Amino acid sequence: MPRSQARRRTSPWGDARRRRRILHALPKTDLHVHLDGSLRPGTLFELAKAQGVTLEVRSPADLRKFLDRLTAGVSLPTYLKAFDLTLSVLQVSDALERVAFELAEDAHLENVRYMEVRYCPALHLKRKLTNHDTVDAVLRGLSEAGRRYGIQTGLIICGIRHLSPKLSLELADLAVAYMGKGVVGFDLAGAEKDYPAKAHREAFDRVLRNNVNVTVHAGEAFGPGSIRQALHYCGAHRIGHGTRLHEDPLTLDYVNDHRIPLEMCLISNIQTGASRSFEEHPFRAYMAAGVRATLNTDNRLVSSTTMTDELDKAVQTFGLDPIDVRQVLLNGFKSAFVPYAEKGVLLRRAVLEIDEGLSTLKTDSLESERDLL
Repeated sequence: MPRSQARRRTSPWGDARRRRRILHALPKTDLHVHLDGSLRPGTLFELAKAQGVTLEVRSPADLRKFLDRLTAGVSLPTYLKAFDLTLSVLQVSDALERVAFELAEDAHLENVRYMEVRYCPALHLKRKLTNHDTVDAVLRGLSEAGRRYGIQTGLIICGIRHLSPKLSLELADLAVAYMGKGVVGFDLAGAEKDYPAKAHREAFDRVLRNNVNVTVHAGEAFGPGSIRQALHYCGAHRIGHGTRLHEDPLTLDYVNDHRIPLEMCLISNIQTGASRSFEEHPFRAYMAAGVRATLNTDNRLVSSTTMTDELDKAVQTFGLDPIDVRQVLLNGFKSAFVPYAEKGVLLRRAVLEIDEGLSTLKTDSLESERDLL
């Protein structure tokens, strides 16, 4: 009997409520989440009212309908239009600090132990903030959440593909200035088509020479050539999405052999058209090949998702058993942009909690040789 059929017939998870309860309780990471895509709906409306900003939606129901139209699997550029709405209220320090705090609080409430938040400071300067002002505000919010709840966070500074390489260089300098002070990495986001990563190579040279971690959005809305540029022009230590990596077996081998993690976001990948359906998504194939695939939210508001949702969707779609889920969770902790010794502490704690959380489920063994890789 095929393994997938056996899983469906002897699922150790029980009913849907029990499965979600277990997944919710497990310790998690979220390594790919955009600040400006992850506001609480109520906060969006409160900030708009306080700032005198007129939104094109008037209620949470209108907001969801608006976002549903943009996330109907049309294209990444269409999906990104949602950020025009959220950015309109994120041009002052207090708003950035509040949204950062609330994002970390929401993550904590579903047992995310470590989260890396990313955003582009240059998109928040319409009301006279400086790039440094925005970073300080976001770090204050994340730091307060850490003090209150114990959640560990890092900040990733993003360049934007369609903006000038000169701006990316300025943002690279910003990342260097804050490295070790809350910033843990540098990224390049935005629409891939017609905006190659290699145009921003000078920015990546700058951060790499200063020991800044690098992740690059690639292989989401463009083919594996985008991933090769991220790897070989930008020196990426992780790949944001990497959905289309399977189209190039040699590059897939390179990523796998060098243990370069993929920051995968199942729900947004369907919403942007990166994959035509959950069933056709390559996540399961990457896991089977031993690729260090992680699960992440991308945008909690825009995609209407949580880490529990992402895990639950993976379990339902790909028939993941407890050993598979354990591996996905450990992949996240292993891929965190934290110093080696600190990562070891995170990983050891995660292993103990995960094994305890899964101990009641029927499985041959929670030990896996993949833990060594």
